[in-house]
Amino acid sequence: MISGDPMDSLPRPEVAALYSPQRSGSWELTVTPLVFCPSYWGPARPIENMAALHRNGDVWMSLSPMEMESQAIGVAAARGHVAIMGLGMGWAAAECALDPDVDRITVIERDLDVIALHHKLALFDRLPGGCGKKVRIVAGDALEWRPDEPVDLLMPDIWLPLVSPDDRAAEVARMQANVDAAVIYFWGQEMEIARQAAARGLAIDDSGIAEVVAGWGLPLVGPATPNYAETTRAAAKAWMRDRWLPGTENPLA
Repeated sequence: MISGDPMDSLPRPEVAALYSPQRSGSWELTVTPLVFCPSYWGPARPIENMAALHRNGDVWMSLSPMEMESQAIGVAAARGHVAIMGLGMGWAAAECALDPDVDRITVIERDLDVIALHHKLALFDRLPGGCGKKVRIVAGDALEWRPDEPVDLLMPDIWLPLVSPDDRAAEVARMQANVDAAVIYFWGQEMEIARQAAARGLAIDDSGIAEVVAGWGLPLVGPATPNYAETTRAAAKAWMRDRWLPGTENPLA
């Protein structure tokens, strides 16, 4: 997969160890002693003491290999001011805060119960070296928020399904119209790239990916990463299943 796999050091043990069971409204944070989990682009693996965030029986986020790998490219690209849309478990914000190239992180979250859960968890307060002070949580709508200072990286992660039935890139474009970030990495972008390429009869290779991304007009980080096309195909083969656009045959079958 990706050369110099950013998953080699993620999640950092000092971050994973900070999660403990919590409840807030309809949200519950759990820690399971041992889980065997599939990955996003790599092999399945066992995970000890895996934290997960649930709401009404649905898992919204976890420290599973799939979640870590599907955000690792964005985390690795973090620098300067990072804006994260969707708080979730706060993992991406915590990882970014530990990076000395990151000066500040703004997290936009509209669910007040999620914010309250983090007040109890105090994840950012307990990060080593006081780096959690870089993190600011703002109650607001990801599609409406406008920054008061330039943003170097925008990381939208507001969706429950890995593959949305609608045009996820269009929602990211709405955010970017307000934020004007230097670069963007959105959750599930490999799935959306593969889905759109297949629908247009393009190969899921460097050329096809470049054509799809150029059509979106978004400054995406990822496509220039070594072996990105191979990574995208591997992730799509594992996770797209029957989620291709209607009328599209699975190009990876």
